[in-house]
Formats: sequence, C-alpha cells, structure tokens
Amino acid sequence: MKKILFIAVIASFCLASCNDSFLEKYPKTSLVEETAFKTYDNFKSYMWGCYDMFKDRTISTSFTRKGDYSTYRGDRYSGYLSFKNGYNPYAYQTVAEATSGNGWDFSYIRKVNLMLSHIEEGNDMKEDEKAHWKAVGLFFRSYWYMELIDRFGDVPWVEGVYDETSKEAYGTRTPRDEVAKHILDDLKWAEENIGNFSSLDGANTIDINCVRMALSRYSLREGTWRKYHGLSDSDTYLMECKRVSKLLIDAFPTLYYGTDGQPAAGYGEMWTSPDLKEVPGIILYQEYVKDLITSPAGFNEQTSSSIAEMPQHMVDLYLCKDGKTITNSSLYAGDKDMYSTFRNRDPRMYHVLIPPYLVQKGGGEYPTWSYTDNPADREYIDIMGANTTCSNPGVGMKRLPFQNWGASLLERIPNFVHGTSSTTKGYISCRSGYYVWKNACLWDENYNNKWLNVADKPIFKVEEAILNYAEAMVELSEFTQSVADESINRLRDRAGIGHLIVSDIDDSFAPNRPEDDNGSQIDPLTWEVRRERIIELMGEGFGIYDVRRWKCAHWFVNHQQNGMWTNRGELKTNEGFVDLATGLKDDNLTEGYIYLWSDPVKTEGKGWDDKYYLYQVPTDEIVLNPSLTQNPGY
Repeated sequence: MKKILFIAVIASFCLASCNDSFLEKYPKTSLVEETAFKTYDNFKSYMWGCYDMFKDRTISTSFTRKGDYSTYRGDRYSGYLSFKNGYNPYAYQTVAEATSGNGWDFSYIRKVNLMLSHIEEGNDMKEDEKAHWKAVGLFFRSYWYMELIDRFGDVPWVEGVYDETSKEAYGTRTPRDEVAKHILDDLKWAEENIGNFSSLDGANTIDINCVRMALSRYSLREGTWRKYHGLSDSDTYLMECKRVSKLLIDAFPTLYYGTDGQPAAGYGEMWTSPDLKEVPGIILYQEYVKDLITSPAGFNEQTSSSIAEMPQHMVDLYLCKDGKTITNSSLYAGDKDMYSTFRNRDPRMYHVLIPPYLVQKGGGEYPTWSYTDNPADREYIDIMGANTTCSNPGVGMKRLPFQNWGASLLERIPNFVHGTSSTTKGYISCRSGYYVWKNACLWDENYNNKWLNVADKPIFKVEEAILNYAEAMVELSEFTQSVADESINRLRDRAGIGHLIVSDIDDSFAPNRPEDDNGSQIDPLTWEVRRERIIELMGEGFGIYDVRRWKCAHWFVNHQQNGMWTNRGELKTNEGFVDLATGLKDDNLTEGYIYLWSDPVKTEGKGWDDKYYLYQVPTDEIVLNPSLTQNPGY
C-alpha cells in the first residue's frame, strides 16, 4: 500500500455455518472469516479499513472532508477560535443531551480484535510477521481507546469479539486506571515488536515512528490529566512521554523550512503542500490525489462558506518577533488598527489569519489590481508576496491580495461579514476581522468545485513530539535552557522569532496568564511552554483536549469573545462594539472592539460547566446495558 487514500475497504465477512461439521466447506474464492486471515497480504488488506480512524469526525485532531472539519471545531470548543455563525456551546451550556453517539463507539475495537483473534491461527506468516500485525492492531486499538478514555474516563475494556448475545457485551465500565495501563502496555509492546516491514506494507503506513507518536501523544495526555485531575501515577506517563518524544526528536532532526520564501514558510506549507511525501519531519500524512480523493478545505476558505475566525484575546497570545509578549515588548505597535496589531508579530500568525491590506481593483478575466497611495496598505503584501498573476491555480502558497475560488480579488482585509463602507465584495468575510485561512493556498485549483483541492494534511509530525517533550519536561520540573533550545527554540528559529530564555520567565513576563481551577495563576514557565503549543498547533484541533487535561477550560471558554478594534466608519449600523464593563453590545459607541457574543458568565450567568471535562455516556447505551453508569453532572 503506497498511499493512505482513506477509501472504504470492504472488510465485512459472510459467515457460513452448518450443523454438520462434515459439510463445513468454505469456497476457496470467497472472502469469509475462515479464509480471510491466511497470508500477510490478507492481514494487510483487512487493516486498511482502520486508517479511517484518521478521518473520524469524533476525533478533533482528524482532518475531515465535510463542513467545519473537526480540527477547527475542536479549537472552537476550547475557545481558541470562534465561528461567525454560532457561539461556543460549552460557554453557554447548550451542549445537546447525548441520547446516542457522542463518540461512544466500539466498532473499531471489534474490528481490530477480530484480526487479533486470528493472528495465532493457521496461516502462512512467519513469527515476526505475526508480531508485526499484532503490533499494528494494538496501535489502532490503542489509538481509539486513547480517545475513549479522554471522552468518558472509565470505559469497558474489550479484548474479545463479542456480539449482542455475549454476556461480556453487557459488562460495567472498566476503571480508567486499568484501561490507561492497558493502552500504555499495548503501545510499548507494539513499539518493541512492529519491526520494519515498509517494503511490504508500502510507504506512509503504520511503522515504529507512528507507534511512538501515538505513545507520545497518549502519555502526555494521560500524565497531565492525572496530575491536574487528582489521579495518581502521573509521572509514569510523563516519563514515558519524555522518553519516546526524545527518540522521535533524535530520529527527525531536521525541520521543514518550506519552499515559498515567505516568513515561516515551512510552518504554513505543512497544511498547504501539494505533496508531503519528502517533507522533513512528516511521519504520517493524509494524501489527496486529483480525480481520486480530494479535500474541500482550501476551497471553503476561499468562499463565503468558511466560518472560522479568531477572537481578540487569542490574537493577543501571539508573541512579538523578539520572543516577548505584547505586554513587555518594545516592538508591539498596539491594537487600535489591524496594521498595528500584525506588525512585528510571530509570522505564524500570518499563516493562520489573513494579514491586512487594501488595493485598488481593475478589470479583466483575472482582475488586475494596483497599490493605493497609502504605503501602509501594502505593508503585508510586501511581507507575504504580491499576487501578481491572479490566475487559477495561482502562483505560491499564500499571496496578497487574496482571491476567491474564481480568482476574483478581495480588495481588502479586514472584510466584515455585513460588508463595509467601501465597495468590497462580501465573500471571504468574518465578524471579528480575523479571518482564518490556514488551509487556503493559491497552489490549489478551484473553479467553484470544492473537490479539486489536493493539498496533503499531516497526521503525525515531529513538531508535535517536540512540543510534547517540552511540556513533559516542564511538568517533571526538568525544563532547562538546553531543553528549551532542543525543543521550543527550534520551532521559533523556523518561525523567525526570538528564543525562549528560561531565566527571563517570571511573573512579569506574562502578567495576564491563565488561572487554574483554584483561581491561582499558572506557573510562568509552564504557561510559556503551553503558549508555544497553542500557537504552533493552532487550528489543528488539539485545543479541546489540552484545556481539559490542563483543567483550565474555564479560563479559555469563559472569555467574552470580541473582535478587532475599529471604528463606526468601517462597520454598518447593525454592527456594534462591546461594553467591556457589562459584556453587552453598545450601539452608542463610535469605536471599540467588535461585539461578537455576550459575556457567558457576567451577562448570561453560564460559562464552562465542570461536568464537561468528561462526555455524557449516551442514554440509549445505558438503556441497552443497565450495568453502565453515567458521568457526574449529567
């Protein structure tokens, strides 16, 4: 298998049976359970279906092909992003009751267990080949269980192949401690036994580095969950994260710096590249192929269909180019106009949010454009590169002025959702002014056809291992300057911003840092490590996992979400500015931060409910199996 194309593989079996064992003859040409697990290729074909996990919409880090795609949705639920067409249900306590679904799904577990049950039976494989497929199976089972315990805590641990008649299918929820230990043991066994079978499995398939990435992700999640939610044995998992993450860092010593010549080009190209095959640091990726399987993400971000934007308080988390916060950097230009807000900031910001500009639009099939008489209007065009061809597909990754699916130019950013006082068109617009375009690129071909986009998407990359290592080290009180240099400062070098200097980090470095659930501010160094993670992984769906395992979701989710600072002349009369004292819209103000939603706590009396740290067990499941219990608060 040379490509992960995520095409559904028919893996169901027609099970034949007969009372007379004498007559139990299975057709040699039919794929039934008794004949399906005989050769190495049988196992390989069967396991292709498990790659669908990487596009499962219930996993917030999965990049899906539909709608808002779960990566943005996961960061919206954490408060990192906002959607122009709806508020965060966790902030206003409107999360729907789960009668079914809600991620309570064991179908993948059964699929893997079915394969595992045939590993030792009569087949044509050698012992190391059997160990390899057991390791692949344990990887996928662990990957799904990692999600299950994150959602529900205690979940049934299932090792057999059960159906509705099996008494084991009606058991109780296994304690989290036991499930967590099983996952850890299984992943470590897989690491030791998966071997090197890439010549048989094909490129871009599960190998030892994929197992180590899953182990790195899982052990950090579980270790920090335990530390901040009052469970025991957190250091066991954090030490494992330290070990395996360091192995990955050493195995992938080179970061991708990109080809497009923009600031932080390698960071941006991770999500816009037509081909991630040879990109340094990519461990596993979702490949899209023209005319076979494509992604609408870039297309959506070049239409009025895109809904992801960023609130002001998250924009404020981006550091200045000197590596300092906006509260203590001499480079910070303020936020009273969008040009100032973006000036001298971490260039990763430019690859997540469209930088501001203004041009004069001409005519033609691919419209021409010219600069205005104001030099400030071209500041970020000069930084990102000018979109000189305006063709479809265009030249380069991200260029300004931006264009829609038909290569019609967007004359200005910000471009507010209800229009502006200029003649700017209404597409590619948002309420806050901070439009998310992480997946948009001019390399992708469009023509009002969202199935043309072929930019690959990373599943596992070394940047996550670097961040996991840094966080594990700070949680273990082992974060030194040398650790910073081999982890976070490598990411900052690529981004083109100043290093994290451990000795500079004190209470004054970021005076407005988050509070824990006891109302105490987070340790300054811990916060800087977390800040780097938030920025590097912005828009990739990690937010809803991170704020919950840190047990500080309230700080992120309860923020009143405001847009950029602007004035009445930029907005239509049906827009308004927020009164920061009340959290309500004030139509009498002539300038201020754009009102997005009312303050969820101060105004609505709602905000994050601690029951949301775990998901609701679907009530239909409890009806079917009365041995199941519900999570607290539901």
